[in-house]
Amino acid sequence: MSKVFMALLTGMLVTFIVDFFLFLGIKLHYIDANEIEIYFNILFADNQNFAFFFLFSGIFGFIIIFIENKKLTIFTIISLTILAILPLFEPLGKSLGEAMFMKKGISYKDSRFNFYGDVYYDGRKNITFYDYELQKMILLKKKDLR
Repeated sequence: MSKVFMALLTGMLVTFIVDFFLFLGIKLHYIDANEIEIYFNILFADNQNFAFFFLFSGIFGFIIIFIENKKLTIFTIISLTILAILPLFEPLGKSLGEAMFMKKGISYKDSRFNFYGDVYYDGRKNITFYDYELQKMILLKKKDLR
């Protein structure tokens, strides 16, 4: 197996682990805390940026396989481990989820009603929405909105 191929696979594995824990922290402390009904797999797949995934896979794989300086390699792996674990702490997972998904002060309209509030999650078919007037979380179907 060539070193380039091995570097790419190693980088993909490391990047996948970091992404897994990143999305796990968001799922635990933002999605589940706000009672948004979405499976982890859909959250992970729909919000994965594949350009960044492959860029970081290449960078991490290059550092791990091609750099002869073992201190740099160990520092990189320890840094990535710490970075991966950070969203598992509630304040960081919640704030990261809010930064990624929450949109404040949005208005929607369907055939009968106007909705004004905050978008908590914009999914494939539904939008989890906090309506200011109703003062509760509601689920809006995208196909019904104008």
